[in-house]
This record gives sequence, C-alpha cells and structure tokens, in this order.
Amino acid sequence: MSSWLKAVTQRRRVEQEMDAELEFHLEAVTADLIRAGKSPQEAARQARIALGTALTHKEGMRTSLGLRWFDELGADLRYATRMLRKSPGFTAIAAGSLALAIGANTAIFSVAKVLLYDRLQIPNAEQLKMLRWIGDDKVIAHHSWGDFDTLPDRSQTSSVFPFPIFREMSLHPAGMESLAGFKEDGMNATVRGTARRVTVAEVTGNYYDTLGVRPQLGRAIQLADETSSESGNVAVISDGLWSREFGRSPDALGQTITLNQAKLTIVGVNPAHFTGAKNVLESPDLFVPISLEPLLTVQREKSSDLVNPDFWWLNIVGRVKPGIPETEAQQGLGVQFEAVVRALATVKQGDTIPRLQLVDGSRGLHWADRMFKKPMMVLLGLTGLVLLLACANVANLLLARGAHRQREMSVRMALGAARARVARQLLTESLLLALLGGCGGLLLGYVGRNVLPRLLTNSWEDFNIRVPFDWAVFACTALIILATGILFGLAPALFAARTEVSSSLKESAQTTTRRRRGLSGKALVGLQIALSTMLVIGAGLFLRTLTALDSQDVGFNTDHLVLFDVSPPAARYPAGKDVALHQQLEARMAGLPGVAHVTPSATAYLAGSMSNSDFLPEGEKVVKNKFTAEDFNTVGNDFFPTLGINIIAGRGFNAQDTATSPKVAIINQALAKKRFPGVNPIGRMFRADRDDTQLIRIVGICSDTYYYTLRDSPPAQFFVPYVQQKEVHGMTYQMRTSLSTAALAPVLRNVVQAVDRDLPVTDLRTQREQIAATLSIERALAALTSGFGVLALSLACVGIYGIMAYSVAQRRNEIGIRLALGAQPSQVRSMVLRESTGLTVAGVAVGLAGALACTKLVRSMLYGVSPDDPTTIVVGAAVLLAVAIVATWIPARRAAGVQPMDALRHE
Repeated sequence: MSSWLKAVTQRRRVEQEMDAELEFHLEAVTADLIRAGKSPQEAARQARIALGTALTHKEGMRTSLGLRWFDELGADLRYATRMLRKSPGFTAIAAGSLALAIGANTAIFSVAKVLLYDRLQIPNAEQLKMLRWIGDDKVIAHHSWGDFDTLPDRSQTSSVFPFPIFREMSLHPAGMESLAGFKEDGMNATVRGTARRVTVAEVTGNYYDTLGVRPQLGRAIQLADETSSESGNVAVISDGLWSREFGRSPDALGQTITLNQAKLTIVGVNPAHFTGAKNVLESPDLFVPISLEPLLTVQREKSSDLVNPDFWWLNIVGRVKPGIPETEAQQGLGVQFEAVVRALATVKQGDTIPRLQLVDGSRGLHWADRMFKKPMMVLLGLTGLVLLLACANVANLLLARGAHRQREMSVRMALGAARARVARQLLTESLLLALLGGCGGLLLGYVGRNVLPRLLTNSWEDFNIRVPFDWAVFACTALIILATGILFGLAPALFAARTEVSSSLKESAQTTTRRRRGLSGKALVGLQIALSTMLVIGAGLFLRTLTALDSQDVGFNTDHLVLFDVSPPAARYPAGKDVALHQQLEARMAGLPGVAHVTPSATAYLAGSMSNSDFLPEGEKVVKNKFTAEDFNTVGNDFFPTLGINIIAGRGFNAQDTATSPKVAIINQALAKKRFPGVNPIGRMFRADRDDTQLIRIVGICSDTYYYTLRDSPPAQFFVPYVQQKEVHGMTYQMRTSLSTAALAPVLRNVVQAVDRDLPVTDLRTQREQIAATLSIERALAALTSGFGVLALSLACVGIYGIMAYSVAQRRNEIGIRLALGAQPSQVRSMVLRESTGLTVAGVAVGLAGALACTKLVRSMLYGVSPDDPTTIVVGAAVLLAVAIVATWIPARRAAGVQPMDALRHE
C-alpha cells in the first residue's frame, strides 16, 4: 500500500527512478559485453536487444505498481472530453436534463432532511425522551392547553401534563436521570423601546442541565431562579434576537426588557443553533423561569397553572439513566405517574387514567413530521421518478449516439482493443456526462433549496424554514451522480462490447444490430412516456385540488378585508379591562379615513384555528359524557356587516347588545338544521356551559361560512358578542378598507400605541393572504408537481424526437425504396407518425396503470377530485399524445422529403 501511495502521489519521481534503473541495467550489460571483446557500438546494440524496449519494461513496472489503471483512466477521460466537445448539442441536452433532475433531488432532499430528519442541536440528542400519554375517550384530562390528538380507534393522546404532577414526579423520576418542563407561548415584549410579539419558552430550572446546553454568553436559567423572587425575573435570549436587536454586542447582558408588563433582566445568550426542546426549525426569542407563569400569562382556571393539578399544559422532557432499558424506565415511570395522578388530580366517577409513554425526543415534539411528512414523501417519490426519467432519456441518447459510433468501436476492437476496454471507455464518457450534470444539479440544488420553504411560509410571520447546505446532502448528491452515471451508461457500454466486428465493418450488414438497438431505444422511450404519464397525472390531480380549494365560496366577502392581531397582557388587562380596551380600540379604528367597517373576533376565519363550547338548548336533557359542543366565535357587533355575512332571519348584533343587556347569540343555518330541525330557533334559549345556569337567547340566523379549513364543509356554529363576555384576551381585528396593508400599518400602530405604547399590532395581512397561507402545502405541491410535469414532458419530447429521428435515418434506404415503388410522401409521413403514436399509446397505458396504483396513496391529500378522475386521466393522455405528435413531426417531414435516388445511393 505504501509503494502504491508513493507511486500515485510522487509520479514524476517514480518515472525518474524507472528511467535511472533501466539506464543502469543497460549500462551494466553493455559493460559486460565490452569486457567480452565487443566494440562499444556493438555492445550497446546487443544490450538493447537483450533487454528489450524500455517502454515495455516501464509498462510492466507501472502495472506492478498499479499505475496503469490511472494512465488508462486519464486517457479515457481525455478522449471522453474530446468526444463530448465534438457534440455540444448532445452534451448540452444530456447534461442539462441530468442537472435539472439531480438539482430537484438535491433541493428536495435538503428540505426533507431539515423537516424530517435533523435532530436538536444538543449533546446526545438521540438519548432525549419526551413524555406523552394515551387514553380512551373518558380520560381524566378534561382541561388542557396544547396538542391533543384523537387516533383512529378513538383513543386520545397528548404531550401535556399538570405542573404539580410534573413537580412530584421530577423529585425522584423512576429510571430517569432527570425530568425538565417547558411551555412555549406568544407574548408581548418591548425591546429597546419597540413593542413586538415574541415567542417565549417558560422553562424549569433544570432545563438547560437536562438538555446539556450552555449559553454562548452569560449564564443559563438555574434552579435558584425558580425559588428566589430576587433572581427570578431573568431571561436568556436567542442568538437571533441578540443579533437583530443588540447587534451581537456583549452589552446586551444586564439590559432590561418588558415582557407582558414584567421587567426582566437579560442574563444569557443561547448558542446559535439551539432551538429549544420543542422543535428543530426555529428557536423561541426568550427563555424565562417557569415560576413567572402567573405573572406573564392568562390563568385559564380559577387557580394558578402552577398549583392546579387538573389543568394539563406542560411539556416534559428527560433522559433515561445509563444502563437502564427504555422499556423498564417507561414501566417504572408509568407506575409512578398513575400513583401521582390518583394522589393529586380530581378523579371523577367514570374518569380513566391515561397510560404514560416515553417517545423519541431527538426532534422535539415532532410537529414538523406530522405536518410535512406525507407531502415530503410524495415530493421525494416524484423527484425520484424525474431522475429515473432523465436517466432513461440520456441512455436513449447514448444508444442512438453509440449506433453512429459502431464502426469506430469495431475498428478499435479489430486493432486489438478488448471488449471490456471499449465498454470502460463508453462508461467513462457516461460518468463524465453524469459529472457535468451532477455539478450543474448541485448548483441548482444549492440555489433552489429555499424555494420550497418560501412556498410553505407566509410574509407576515417571522417564522422561516432555513435550509443550510451540509455535507450529508453533498455526499447524497455524489452518490446520485455515480449511480446515474452507471445506470444510464451501462446499457450503451454493454451494447458496444457485444458488437460483432466483422458485421459492423460491413455497413450493409447492420440490419440486425440496428433493429436490436432500435428496439432497445424504443423500450427506453416507452419507459420515459410511462414515467411522464405518472408525473403529468399526479400534477393534474394536485392542480385540480388547489383549483377546487381556491374556487370555494367561503361564505363571506374576502375583498379589501384586512386582518391583524392585538393581544393585551393579562397582568395589565385582567377580566373586564380587556373588553373595555377592545371597545376603545374598535371605536378609534372605526373613525379612520378609508375604513368602512371594523370588528374584532376571538378567532379569524380560515386561519387554522377554532374554538368550541357546549351548546345546550333549554329543555334538552343533558346526557353525561355526551359530546354537546359546537364551534363558536366571540365577535363584535359589526362582525356580520364587516365580513358581508347575510342575516337570513331575525337580526344581527347592534348597539343595544351591551354588557348589561340580556345575553344574545346568532346561529348559522347549519346549526339551526342540526339542533332545531323543523323548528324556528329565533327566541329559543341555550346554555354555553353545562356548569353555568346563564341562558342565552338566539336572535338571528346567518348564512353558513367556512371556519377552520376549506377541506371541511361549513360547520354548525354560533356567535356571541364580545361586549357581553367577562374576558376576551387577545383578538383578531377584521377591517374593511380601501387602504393597502403597507399604508395601514403605521396608522394602526399609532392608534394602538396611543392607548398603550407597549401593545404591538401583529400579523397584519389580508384575508386573501390568510386563506393562501392555509393552502401553502397544496400550493407548493401543485407548483412543484407542475414543474416536474413540464420537465417530464420536455424529456419525453426529446426522447421521442431522438428515437424517431434515429429510426428515420437508419431506414433511409427502406423509405427510398417505398417512394421509388410509388408510395406518396403523405403515406410515409403517416407511417412515421403511426409508429410514434403506437409507442406513445403503449407507454401511456403502462403509465396509467402505475399512476392509478400510486395516486391511491395520496387520496387523503386530494380535494374535489378522486385518484382515478377521468378528466385528469384523459387530459394527461391527450397532452402526451400531442407532445408525441409534435416531437415526431420533424422526423416525419424529413422522411417524407427523402429523394429516392439519394436514398438508394446511401447504402
């Protein structure tokens, strides 16, 4: 090995040593012959004859050192470069198609790695475990804040726990090194005099120790910050906030920020790549001790969240003790969890205790997996098809090109070249072509890696999916380049190695070989058409899904409707004062120039969120454990005129509906049909809480509107005026205005900050932008699959044109004979078009079978269209037939224009 490395790395020195050694042997033999009585000239001549040529000896030494392979490879590369330079059109088409396919794969893999596979940037992230629970539909967790999922078997699962239960378990966690708690939430902050909305992680004192993270500046949050009121008002800021607001100055330590009216001192700055324990995509702006929870957030129950054992809201993360199996730790912790729940929580009759689970915490709560996994798997599959299509296209081009070089290969083998040597030469050309396409693809992947994240994010939120370029992606791309080079280069190389020298040198005896290669080329084109069919039909289904969702009548007027959020902190605006604040803001905004209507509501329409509450009509018997909730919204009196929602019966809210007047509500048509079939609901009374005796009178019926998502039908819902509520907290304002969001932004900030300088206006957007944001995944899929479909059609067009042009050129003699015997040019043209159409029909048929099998896997991602939609299938097949006719037209015209005498002289 050392000799080989020396020979490779010190080639010039090795060559000099070989020359010196040969010269030494030559001189020694010559000297021996001179001593034997030969003349110097004769001795030198006989010595050279005895030793043989120096070139032969040097080749032998190079072979023994393993250098001959490098020499031949260099020669192959130089020859391949010359051949590719001689055919710039072929090189551009082949390398360009590969670059597009490899670039798409590189970009999608880069995004998939971030969304689905990257781990938290902490030490030994693979050892991290998240606590979850799973239970039946009678589980004890009646009041919760956080993720809450219902599984297909109607069991329920979540990752939130009451703080007192966490605290008791964390004292001596069975089988665990430690347990840490955290909760992320949005809050108002004033940083360096500017009010803004920030994401805050409330964490326990052992949070940083459990994760094994140390701030890059200052200190972390400690256990003492939880227990001491003197040191508890502290915060650790993210690297992003440090960069944006403090210019990465060390002077940020010790500065004060205001968070929901509480003054906090910055004591540390997190590492640049630390995103917290919740997710891998983006870090909270601030990390604060969880002991500040009562001061910073709204208390959702009668007692503080820190002492209420019946309110489930805290996320828990931990590490298993070394040497203890995970199953054993889960079993021990599960027993402890059940005992603590029974001891601390209120267990009512019929309530069940959920079962504790330890799940992988290396990616946090895995919310990106749940949201993006299926779309990313679809995109990865589609890009794989595009790459296979590009390989088939290049292989077909190489086969056609190899047929033209058949005599060249025959001559080389006739002169002594081994078949393996010829095959290696062609394979080297293929790998060089793949390298050119791979370098272009790598560049396209690097540039295009942020295209998909831009399609998935919106302009008014700070959340961005950053896709860095890393060596794992580079290594994957290198493997793809190598695999594609071998994949599309293997068939042409094998065909060249199987060439019969004698028949190939006789040009008139190529019929059998041409037919064999023509069939191989047509098979590859058929594969291209089949793959293109699958991509085009997939693109059609996702396009029709987006069109169906985009064209939905949402039930209200989305034109010139602007949305923005105002979230007052509970510390300054407790129950009652928050209602008065929104009344004041609503009155001020209604008087702005260019504003026709304005109204606040607790939930914005088609924003991915919803609220529900009990709906118990008066006189209806309450059945225990029966689900009686309906969707609802807390709105302003001007809500229905602002959104353009029609009042079908009764009246809307008006100025007479106040905090002291009888409580009223409006229901929509769907709720009237569902809960009051065949009865006029106007004037009927209901309760919105089974534990409350307060009755609410229905005064109107409005038309149906979409609420949470466009994929579900307009739900049954009711509306109550916010002025009649005890508390409302943050609200989304809807404003009907002729002003743009850019012109409106400073005006709104001035209005709000005239009331409270620490109160920010956030998430300013139009209703159309809000709806578009809810369709971001559908829009991204439609855009990317359409791009893949266009690329597939282009490659299919090139493939069909290439094989038909090659077929016409090889059949020039036959076509000349047909024309000489009386065939009309139109008949020849039709013959070529029929051949192309038959090939296309066969490829489309195979592609349809594959598409029907694959599209069933994405049924849940479609809307308004079935996987076997006949319109999409017919249009897709028609497009491919049209592409085939267009691609064949030039070769067909060329065939029809052949002159018989010229064709007959061709052979």
